[in-house]
Amino acid sequence: MNSVRIGAGSLVRLGYRARARPVALFSCSGARPIVDMSYSHHFVDFHGSNIPSSMKKLVVTQLSPNFRQAVTLIPNAPVPVPGDGELLVRNRFVGINASDINYSSGRYDISVKPPFDAGFEGIGEVVALGLSASKTYTVGQTVAYVKGGSFAEYTVVPAKTAVPVPSVKPEFLTLLISGTTAYISLKEMGQLSEGKKVLVTAAAGGTGQFAVQLAKKAKCYVIGTCSSDEKAGFLKSIGCDFPINYKTENIGSVLKSKFPDGLDVVYESVGGEMFDLSVNRLATKGRLIIIGFISGYQTSQGLLPVKAGALPAVLLKKSASIHGFFLNHYLSEYKEAIVSLFKLYQNGELVCEVDYGDQSPEGRFTGLESIFRAVDYMYTGKNIGKIVVELPHPVNSKL
Repeated sequence: MNSVRIGAGSLVRLGYRARARPVALFSCSGARPIVDMSYSHHFVDFHGSNIPSSMKKLVVTQLSPNFRQAVTLIPNAPVPVPGDGELLVRNRFVGINASDINYSSGRYDISVKPPFDAGFEGIGEVVALGLSASKTYTVGQTVAYVKGGSFAEYTVVPAKTAVPVPSVKPEFLTLLISGTTAYISLKEMGQLSEGKKVLVTAAAGGTGQFAVQLAKKAKCYVIGTCSSDEKAGFLKSIGCDFPINYKTENIGSVLKSKFPDGLDVVYESVGGEMFDLSVNRLATKGRLIIIGFISGYQTSQGLLPVKAGALPAVLLKKSASIHGFFLNHYLSEYKEAIVSLFKLYQNGELVCEVDYGDQSPEGRFTGLESIFRAVDYMYTGKNIGKIVVELPHPVNSKL
């Protein structure tokens, strides 16, 4: 595919079969011109949404578990141009994940060195795309995606991995990583069945909310840990049978008293002391699924110490097991998971709680600048549901 520049800072991609010469109709200062390419409108932003020549984005400039130290806001990065099988997506909402700190500290891939783009997931509209991508998508279509570099005003996304969605609702965004993590891990490792006792730690968080609901759909008895009465109320509203507020109750004592035979499944994302407690409270043939250990992400090592010395004996005595889950290792299961979750949500059978940051000290998370606050907010443990950041765009945009 060839590239043709028209006007200052503007770039339009042409198909191999193009013969007509594109004609710029008009342009706005600092924006790409609208181009008359009636034979191949899908190449450009022909609806007039004013794609600028530069944008803001967040870049990891040094490796650190301190997100504010690791990440820099770049105010004038070039807007990327989509290749043949790619979409240029104008981001409207981006998701905040506990693992954003793991990414900024270089723990996921030690071979990757700064600078590199931050963020994992977003939702927005297609504003430009390549030739083969136009077989499936059109300008103006709404898509969600999982791809590095979502903390930007515009992101290039491979068409084959984008997820078409009916509207720009952040509820769809909650399912991309948080929802699929719960769905696939419980399906592959949980062996859920009616009557089993399932403990979900950090149950009112982005992924915990889905673990609770999916376990209930399997007719399990669900216990959920949380840090406030407000969160306990939310957990009850989505079907949790037994919320435990660890700020006012001793989790270990409560579990030992109320569930003396132990827990059949633990969906664990906290780590440290919660991991130790979970291991000790497993039932015979109990299964512990580790999807994270957020309590240690901000430390230099990335995790808090656990009492692993007697772990083999504990597991052997109970015929119990521990399973680690990393979503990237289950991409073959992803499509089925996302389709099932979308169906449940659209049928009104799944709550996708979104936290916009309205209760944070400085209010709602709006704009890339607020991502730093959103990450801080996540680590205060006060969020209910998935934290999202809205990226508003100029009012003259027609999309």
